[in-house]
Amino acid sequence: MAKYRIAWLPGDGIGRDVMEAARLVLDALKLDAEYIPGDIGWDFWRTEGNPFPERTKQMMRETDCALFGAITSKPRDEAAAELAPHLQGKNYSYYSPIVAIRQEFNLHTNLRPCKAYPGNPLNYRDDIDLVVFRENTEGLYSGVEFHPLPADLRAILDAHPKMRRFASMRNEELAVSLRIFSELGCETIIRQAFAYANKHGRKRVTVVEKPNVIRDTSGMMVRTARRIAREYPQLAYDEANVDAMCMWLIKNPQEFDVLVTSNMFGDIVSDLAGQLVGGLGFACSANIGDDYALFEPTHGSAPKYSGKYKVNPMAMLLSTRLMLEWLGEVEMASRLENAIAAVIAEDKVRTYDMGGSSSTLEVAEEVARKATGAS
Repeated sequence: MAKYRIAWLPGDGIGRDVMEAARLVLDALKLDAEYIPGDIGWDFWRTEGNPFPERTKQMMRETDCALFGAITSKPRDEAAAELAPHLQGKNYSYYSPIVAIRQEFNLHTNLRPCKAYPGNPLNYRDDIDLVVFRENTEGLYSGVEFHPLPADLRAILDAHPKMRRFASMRNEELAVSLRIFSELGCETIIRQAFAYANKHGRKRVTVVEKPNVIRDTSGMMVRTARRIAREYPQLAYDEANVDAMCMWLIKNPQEFDVLVTSNMFGDIVSDLAGQLVGGLGFACSANIGDDYALFEPTHGSAPKYSGKYKVNPMAMLLSTRLMLEWLGEVEMASRLENAIAAVIAEDKVRTYDMGGSSSTLEVAEEVARKATGAS
């Protein structure tokens, strides 16, 4: 019996290509694991009206963690138009399966390392090494939305003086998405950020919010951070508004260490930071809960490249490294990261985005060779 059971979720488009690259490397490293394939993605939305079937949820509950490729996601009306004819007009509503997984398995912490590996021609600077901690289940991505506005909710909202400017508008003309924070959610993500910084020898934790405008929700995050920061006097602590942080990351990204923020702000800031170290081809992530985790590159499914083995697999391989580390296979994770760094620095095997002509699998094969010491 294998030591680990890993849910294998390629998803859509290039998700299948980069997952094949990950499997090639994992097999070379001889990870003692059984990989359990799961149905997820656009094909299952179109044919079943459910991009994250119940059978996949059940399978995942019987595994240690999940490795995920990429997902296609479209606005509600476009998604509904692509349903199979027998599902049309039956009130199916599309939702993002990755958001559903985060909420279903309470994967409250999204960890996104953004590290510039020397020799990468896409680096903004070579001395960037920061980590973004993004709250993963609350905020504007919690999915509590209304359109048209229900009459009973309208009656509650109309009592607020700021609603005066909408008074003449009909319920059909209004849409509301709720930015819901909880004390538990704020406490969890901030404690994760400080604990990580302390464990990994980081020097600085920066909370990224907007409490001067979004006073109650961002205010809760900042108040919580200030309280927890007092427990870590050895760490520098500061705060930044999200708009200012986007400017500072362009100006002085090398000055930042650990950033912690809410769901939507974290999505935006981590993509910006990812671009500074090579773009989506290098943007890895871990979605971590109390007893389960899912690892994924943050790029989309890029349908036009599907099956062409053209895209950069490094984001997927770096996500695989995060999985190995989470499983406790620290030495194996270190070998994989060192191999990735060596391939980047060597400048021989590169995908098109880095100015090369190698395929997805050729890059993976080279990483596997270096990780296993093969010539």
